[in-house]
Amino acid sequence: MGRTIAIKGNRKLLNAWAFYDWANSVYSLVIASAIFPIFYGALFRVAEVEKVSVFGGEIARAPLISYVTSAAFLFIAIITPLLSGIADYLGNKKVFMKFFCYLGGLSCIGLYWFSLENIYLGLSCYFFGLVGFWVSFAINNSYLPDIAFPEQQDRISAKGFSMGYIGSVILLLFNLAMVMKPDLFGIEDSVGEAAELKAMKYSFVSVGIWWIGFAQYTFFHLPEGYKKEGKRTNVILNGFRELKSVWHQLGNETKLKRYLGAFFVYSMAVQTVMLIATYFGEEEINWGSDGERTTGLITSILVIQIVAVLGATLTARASKAFGNIPTLIVINLLWVSICIYAYFLITPMDFYIAAGCVGLVMGGIQALSRSTYSKFIPETTDTTSFFSFYDVAEKIGIVIGTFLYGFIAQSTGSMRNSTIFLGLFFLIGMFLLTRVNKTKKAPIG
Repeated sequence: MGRTIAIKGNRKLLNAWAFYDWANSVYSLVIASAIFPIFYGALFRVAEVEKVSVFGGEIARAPLISYVTSAAFLFIAIITPLLSGIADYLGNKKVFMKFFCYLGGLSCIGLYWFSLENIYLGLSCYFFGLVGFWVSFAINNSYLPDIAFPEQQDRISAKGFSMGYIGSVILLLFNLAMVMKPDLFGIEDSVGEAAELKAMKYSFVSVGIWWIGFAQYTFFHLPEGYKKEGKRTNVILNGFRELKSVWHQLGNETKLKRYLGAFFVYSMAVQTVMLIATYFGEEEINWGSDGERTTGLITSILVIQIVAVLGATLTARASKAFGNIPTLIVINLLWVSICIYAYFLITPMDFYIAAGCVGLVMGGIQALSRSTYSKFIPETTDTTSFFSFYDVAEKIGIVIGTFLYGFIAQSTGSMRNSTIFLGLFFLIGMFLLTRVNKTKKAPIG
């Protein structure tokens, strides 16, 4: 297969860009959403403990993983501008995308050795898995204006998310078969470890292999990046200077500034829901037996992924018919309703209904947010800096969201109370979105 010439709008180039969602979305599903949260909860139940001594104190399992997640996103928010500055001036952002793809994939494989006895090693692999996923994903996002024209961006963005959901569901089904029927795969109980837990560890390995393997198609076709002209000095700090420059440019881009403000608020809630939903279901829902818990949670995640394909497609059509901002406002309103409903969840059926609702709006809000931002940024070849600003805003929001979620859960002893606080963020985000397209009235006289 010959290499595609990196011509903007080329169908093969667009498909190769979207294919990275197929490669890396298995992380967000299997590791972040499905198998790892179940595995993590099972470790504590098997050991018959609710708290673990780590970082100089005793922390309950739910706040612990929330705090580590916050720390990972804080690291991501700091490192993204550094990489942006280097990539802009060297014109090789694909090199960085590869590095973080491999870091994330290998960290997934490293989760095979996660245990309460090796808690620091396990948490480190979880930490760097997050870093690898989000940084490589951010770099891939920054390619969107480079490879697609404005009229192509909504469609190809939605296609990327849809491909990601489909690919991740395929691998999750395989992993589900291993976990539920480990004997069919030759996985047996061993001293101190059930076959089901061992199968979950093999699932982590499969994610790393899938992610790194399929990413090669994207790497083969994407251009290296745009090299900035002129003298290159203080390359390391240039990323922060570019963020400062973008910040100043926002003063002249009223719609973009207002949109970013709204995005910062509601994305904080969206990403927190994605990161903690399964931990919530694992701890707060009355599943019955451990087997029913595992089956129920994975089924719920499958429902989310399958419905999300439909959600992303419907959202793209709605945005074409009614506009991006009105569609995002409606989606935020739906999120408010879901958060209120989540507070009252008790039975598995309650959780399944919530999962279907989340799936319908999750894919849509992610794909549409990405393409809306791409449309609002001014004409420039310096897309990496603008998308770096976008991603830093998103990651700082996640740091705040996951930390507050963990803090509220730890302080009140219940994760339910945190769902109401997330609903408030969606409500505020919805209000801020109504201001995006407003124009100042001219003075009378």
